[in-house]
Amino acid sequence: MQFAARIHRYTYRDYVALELESSTKHEFFQGEIYAMAGGSEEHSALAAEVLRLLGNAVGERPCRVHTSDLRVYVEEVGLATFPDGSVICGPLEQHPESPKATALNPILLLEVTSDSSEEYDTTTKLAAYQSIPTLQDYVIVSHRERRITVYQRAADGSWKSQVALASGRVRIQSLDAELLVKDVYRLSSIG
Repeated sequence: MQFAARIHRYTYRDYVALELESSTKHEFFQGEIYAMAGGSEEHSALAAEVLRLLGNAVGERPCRVHTSDLRVYVEEVGLATFPDGSVICGPLEQHPESPKATALNPILLLEVTSDSSEEYDTTTKLAAYQSIPTLQDYVIVSHRERRITVYQRAADGSWKSQVALASGRVRIQSLDAELLVKDVYRLSSIG
């Protein structure tokens, strides 16, 4: 007789308790908890460049640009994660079970890929993020080449993507702005 291995499923409350005690960030997805790896200097610099440009684009709007210190919870799929950046307009809608800031209402999310996250960022996270009702733009910055991909919610709720390479630009509809590839990668060693 064979028995299936039992997999322990954590509750969101278990995850929050772990995060309060841990010096390492963790991601929570469908009952599992995963330690998040630290990023490289290049990863950090690319995220900072995009966040700077987004901050400039926000201007006087009632919006705030956040770093990877703000957790985002995707209720539809049970994902709690720390994107490389986010933009929230208006008051932050806080997850009720989280003692630290956990946003439910980003209009924009940013991920800078890495060798270990690229597939996850462009498949599982993409699908999860698209289920956030307030999300308008999901920006993915490549670590392999000078490439920015933006997934945007259309008026009918469908999603469209645009890609810019080298000297191109992408539109950020939620902020009525553009990101120029050359500005994001201005000091990068990525070819």
